[in-house]
Amino acid sequence: MYYFDHAATSYPKPERVIEGVMEGLRDFGANPGRSGHRMALNAGREIFKTREKLCKLFNCGDPKQIVFTSNATEALNLGIKGLLKEGDHVITSSMEHNSVIRPIKELERKGVQSTIIPCDSQGFLDTGKLKKGIKENTKLIVLTHSSNLTGTLMPIKEVGEIANEHDVRFMVDAAQTAGLYPIDVKEMKIDLLAAPGHKALLGPQGTGFLYIREGVVLEPLYVGGTGSKSQELEQPKMMPDRFESGTPNTPGIVGLGRGVDYIMEKGQENLRAHEEAMTGLFLKGIKELPFVKIYGPCDEKKQSPVVAINIGEMDSSEIAYILDQGFEIGVRPGLHCTPLAHKTIGTTDQGVVRFSFGYSTKKTDIEYAVNALRTIGDEL
Repeated sequence: MYYFDHAATSYPKPERVIEGVMEGLRDFGANPGRSGHRMALNAGREIFKTREKLCKLFNCGDPKQIVFTSNATEALNLGIKGLLKEGDHVITSSMEHNSVIRPIKELERKGVQSTIIPCDSQGFLDTGKLKKGIKENTKLIVLTHSSNLTGTLMPIKEVGEIANEHDVRFMVDAAQTAGLYPIDVKEMKIDLLAAPGHKALLGPQGTGFLYIREGVVLEPLYVGGTGSKSQELEQPKMMPDRFESGTPNTPGIVGLGRGVDYIMEKGQENLRAHEEAMTGLFLKGIKELPFVKIYGPCDEKKQSPVVAINIGEMDSSEIAYILDQGFEIGVRPGLHCTPLAHKTIGTTDQGVVRFSFGYSTKKTDIEYAVNALRTIGDEL
């Protein structure tokens, strides 16, 4: 399989990630924080090591401000629903994933107001429009770092400054960028950072996290056993226990930590340079195909390693089926859980075929994919 679906899940995982998961299952597969025996203590130590690694990568400061979740969707729900209350106002953009839009729409039924700032046809955000949208009751600005549809990179540092100037909390959905692009939560004035473990962080599925800046008060999505303050009937207030009820995914979190190790060893800038090169090579190749329509910035420096295309008037699912069955190429067609983004770029009816690249993508893979698209176009 020629795999071009890294924006959904990176594949294959580095061998050390797989070994980390197996080690967690085999050597200390016990409940961390629930017992005093050596396996439970080892599990707790390994989980804390991953918190420390994530803190180093994103300059979070105190590792206890990292809350582990099962994915970015859970982290986004925790941040959005945990912060906003009746009468509050939230601002977001038209390029957001449903993991942002749907929690906001659900909160609208509970008295939360929202403003969705329209982006241009390439997915870019006008920060002037965003600034004008701030009201007296604006509590939160939540913004994707990069569109999962077009790859368009958003000006999160500038938006962080705007939010900070107006005393508004700033939340970033880093689903497409965490692990690949430099994110410094202090420098960028990020109060809440949500990310999955299974994409550019190269960890296993079923992992993710939410960074919560010290001083930001959230309500937990659910409560229960934490292994701490067990004599109390109320949920503990201390971090991260307040938001981590139930048995954690210890093997997955260990694997996530090994993914961060890989990124640190190879160098984030080197991994990004490779994926930018693969994106640029693909864009150059398909620009020569007159029947291919490309959406988004069409510039590897202005987008994450994601390219959205269509071929003539063909349905995007049909193209993906032909690529899979005829060429063993794996892509993602359809609406990508971003209906507002498709409306923004004008592809609601047709959808798009999304190619996304990763650390394992090779030049020969790109050449093969371009030739496959040329073959399909020649038969139109």
